Amino acid sequence: MKPIQKAYGYITREKKGKPQVLVFQLPIPEAGIQIPKGTVKEGEAPEQAVVREMKEETGLHNLSLKGLIAKDMWKADDGALHERFFYHFSAPNTKEEWSFNPTGGGEEDGLTFRFFWISGVHGIQLIRGHGDYLGEVLDEE
Repeated sequence: MKPIQKAYGYITREKKGKPQVLVFQLPIPEAGIQIPKGTVKEGEAPEQAVVREMKEETGLHNLSLKGLIAKDMWKADDGALHERFFYHFSAPNTKEEWSFNPTGGGEEDGLTFRFFWISGVHGIQLIRGHGDYLGEVLDEE
């Protein structure tokens, strides 16, 4: 079975000399706290997908792609195999927090995401798999 390709984005900014990562919460408590991500469409490169997904999920258009952090294979809770691509973006001059209705459609249609920044890998627990490479962008082990 061919794995499902997923593109994840660690969007960072600096605040008082320390890096922060953008995360969001859905209005569904069991969805946990996440980083923006999405499925790579047929015929789309992972790098194209992650740029599209970051705009669709966050509403941010001033992002700068810094590069690929990691690529791995991961088994989801439903048993599906995911080929995951984690990218790093920087976002200058962004709000402290905001709400946004994603524009990509599908399961997220009609939902409102609440975005905010975290400063460390030990502060907030991200949903399973989303924090796997967080230390790479927060300069923490």
